[in-house]
Amino acid sequence: MLDDLAMQLGLAGWKPVAAALLLPPLPLLLLMFLGAWVLRRRPAWGWALMIAGGLGIWLCSSSAAGDFLTRQLLHPLQPLGTAELQSLRAQARGGGGPRTAIVVLGAGRERHAPEYGAANLTPQAVERLRYGLWLSRETGLPLAFSGGSGHAQRGGPAEAEVAAVIAARDFGRKLSWVEAASADTRGNARHTVAMLRSDGVTRILLVTHGWHLRRSLRAFDQAAAQAGAGLQIVPAPMGLAGDDARPLLRWLPSSKGFADTRSALREWFGLWAGA
Repeated sequence: MLDDLAMQLGLAGWKPVAAALLLPPLPLLLLMFLGAWVLRRRPAWGWALMIAGGLGIWLCSSSAAGDFLTRQLLHPLQPLGTAELQSLRAQARGGGGPRTAIVVLGAGRERHAPEYGAANLTPQAVERLRYGLWLSRETGLPLAFSGGSGHAQRGGPAEAEVAAVIAARDFGRKLSWVEAASADTRGNARHTVAMLRSDGVTRILLVTHGWHLRRSLRAFDQAAAQAGAGLQIVPAPMGLAGDDARPLLRWLPSSKGFADTRSALREWFGLWAGA
């Protein structure tokens, strides 16, 4: 796998750079620049390349394209249903069934948020933490948060340490486990499996965004197999609400559409590369 090769060559820190080069808008901007360069010699080709780049940027910035790519490339799973939550709640209260922990995967942190005077989680990380806390409250299951400092980050506290502070201060709930050594999804899996296995956990409810879940499940399944842990990994996706804007607006450029497209393509590239 390409990700393993990058690790062996000590190039893991360059993964954010590779993502920036492969994901829009940079490839499409380069296509437009190429069109401008050939415009004098071959006007038809030049205009074709510039228009293609412009249309590509437009589409990549629409929520309709982002939703389409997410469905076609990632096939998001369904969230936990009422019956599943009731079963988990009953097992937690009765003590039957496998020992289960909820694991929330990180999504980045801000080294210093001036309004708080301290480090903070990114909006996506807060969304994951909030759902994990809600799930813990609804089921009575203990909660873990996994996230260190990403490859693109420099200095500051680990993401899981920030999450622990926010969970206690803002939500009044304590994390049972804090995994603060990982730098990416495979690291999340490797360190979290080792940590929970030593505490006798045999089942994990894995919380992350729907578009991130398939790659996360693969990483945790591989980590459990390599550790011989026999862990059962149960998907608990969140962030699955659709865009309810009018059809015309869904085809117009927006920051949400651009973010959705980048997320879908980044995850697809990550699955292909074995990240």
